[in-house]
Amino acid sequence: MESGDTSTDRLSAEAIGAALGARAHEIEIDVVESCGSTNTLLLEGADDDIPRLLAANCQSAGRGRRGRRWYGAPGAAITFSLRRRMRRALRELGGASLAAGVAVERARRASGAGGIALKWPNDVLAGGAKLGGILIETRVQGGCAVAVIGVGVNYRTMPGLESRLRRRVASLEELVRPLPPRTLLIARIAAELLEVLDSFDASGLAMLREEWESMHAHAGQRIRMRLADGRVVAGIPAGIAEDGAMRLRTRSGVRALHSARVVSARAG
Repeated sequence: MESGDTSTDRLSAEAIGAALGARAHEIEIDVVESCGSTNTLLLEGADDDIPRLLAANCQSAGRGRRGRRWYGAPGAAITFSLRRRMRRALRELGGASLAAGVAVERARRASGAGGIALKWPNDVLAGGAKLGGILIETRVQGGCAVAVIGVGVNYRTMPGLESRLRRRVASLEELVRPLPPRTLLIARIAAELLEVLDSFDASGLAMLREEWESMHAHAGQRIRMRLADGRVVAGIPAGIAEDGAMRLRTRSGVRALHSARVVSARAG
């Protein structure tokens, strides 16, 4: 498909399954033309024995971290969610968003997008601009922990989006030539998600932590992080903890931060 051709870039479960190849039998795939949020639909749906993927051509009420809205015009974004039962207890799933970030980055590299980095805990950056994000929501159903991993990536450039969000944004259209169909990109990310979630279920972040840290956008920088209570802590990242917390080296020692956001960063 040529980069400028949107007519053939309609999502279908059959096309995503075909792109998944041998792994297609491991997952149920559904596609809707539009919905409020793929995460919400999967969270409200019945429990499944195998992972379920739901993709949308358009999402009208996609969510980001802390309830922020995810913007995406029809055909301009990759928006899908993957629901999976987890063997680990609900309290142990804090690092699952970092594992998902590794999956997204692996898929980006396979698609030829360079200069990509991960911002703790769930943003995907390109040249310092936001390219996408991950939202993980969990609950217990039938005695098992269930995780729904929502992935949103800017596929095509949306005029006016930067001024609306008051921040720099990037799109795959700016990074990859020729631009692969969304169907193929969803399949690549889904395949990597299945792999990293298997690893996470077996050993937590142990096998993924070094890979995540190698892609950390703020490695070696001095950053300021705002805590949930409004306080700001400054320091230099010292890797991530086993439970996914950001380890920050401050003047008073290393702190593990679980609920915080980066508000500024500069060279260390």
